Amino acid sequence: MNKGNWGKIRAFFDLQTEDGFTLKGFKLVEGINGLFVGFPSQKGSDEEYHDTVWADRDVKEQVNQLAIKTYGQEVMATPPGMENNDFPPPPSEMADTPVAAPFSDEDVPF
Repeated sequence: MNKGNWGKIRAFFDLQTEDGFTLKGFKLVEGINGLFVGFPSQKGSDEEYHDTVWADRDVKEQVNQLAIKTYGQEVMATPPGMENNDFPPPPSEMADTPVAAPFSDEDVPF
């Protein structure tokens, strides 16, 4: 995962299947409802971007969860000596904190 800040894009990454296929060009995007994965796409002659990889809802959700988890682990890594300083409480202490509802393809504005 290549993290950065390119407008709304927070990371680029590739996926490798259990069968050894590598799918390149995924993006982790900061949307209005939080992070989501943008699948690989190419610009067409109509100047619009069209997906080049398709997946059903279950696979998309699995990719979303995996990417967000991987991004979060890399982002939330605690520097040595900062274990309890300026970091949010662990999830066990946030039991009463409301959690955002999961989003679907209909929530994506494009």
